[in-house]
Amino acid sequence: MFWRKKSKADSAETPLEAVELPKRNLTKSIKSVFSRIKFDLDDLITLEDTLIQSDFGVDAAAAIVDDLKSRAKRASASSEAQLRAILSELLVERLARADTELNLNSEVQPYVILVVGVNGAGKTTTIGKLANYLIQGGAKVTLGAADTFRAAAVEQLATWATRSGAEIVRPKTEGQDPASVAFETVETAIANQSDIVIIDTAGRLQNKQGLMDELGKIRRIIEKKLVVNEVLLVLDATTGQNALTQATAFTEVAQVTGLVLTKLDGSAKGGIVYSIQRELDIPVKLIGVGEGIDDFGFFDPEDFVTGLLGEV
Repeated sequence: MFWRKKSKADSAETPLEAVELPKRNLTKSIKSVFSRIKFDLDDLITLEDTLIQSDFGVDAAAAIVDDLKSRAKRASASSEAQLRAILSELLVERLARADTELNLNSEVQPYVILVVGVNGAGKTTTIGKLANYLIQGGAKVTLGAADTFRAAAVEQLATWATRSGAEIVRPKTEGQDPASVAFETVETAIANQSDIVIIDTAGRLQNKQGLMDELGKIRRIIEKKLVVNEVLLVLDATTGQNALTQATAFTEVAQVTGLVLTKLDGSAKGGIVYSIQRELDIPVKLIGVGEGIDDFGFFDPEDFVTGLLGEV
């Protein structure tokens, strides 16, 4: 959900009202990688190997199997169905967090979301899907095309703005300073009384210092007017451990508050969700599971584990 004034004319003292966002179950879109594995308490090597191949990580895979054995013995469980159910419960517990909702509940509005990530991870597509998702929930959304180094990124974002019904602020000139586009976006959003601002940023990672300087400048410019509520890092789940490397690099420079995992529908490497949360202590907040504009939603540990294990 997000929170907003009941009326745009309400004063700062007016209590906020909760606005519900669409509910989606994406279980069927997540590729099942364990549904055909035979669970045998005396021989869990195949399970451990599958966990490793699915990018849970070697240490995590061993720890999960050890925990599974321990819980199974305490519960006197031995059947395949019982072991699968225990593994499901175990994974849900380890993936669950209390900070997975978008931070859209402060008094300062419009809310501002910066979106970062390398080119090709699905960053611009994610912005379009997120805008559509929020608009379906009743929000007014303005997009900022601050990835000014790629004309294709600006055009792609404009296409998504049209599809989702969001407003967009584009660079006035090719290669315009990204921070100036971000500032114009914020000013426009304030003027048109938007609820939420989503700003696309450059995805180059060749020079960490340059990226840090650029993102820092964008943030400082925005904060002259508004608060940056979220910095979402978009990662391609199909890249496996490389996604963890990218996440580590971006968290060093971008003050990341949440992760978006894309392409989970076509990947047997869903364990990267577990690895990233465990290694970086940053919540996965959103997932993308297809090319359609509605193939997007909040990360739910129970749905995700059901997708991975199949129905238990």
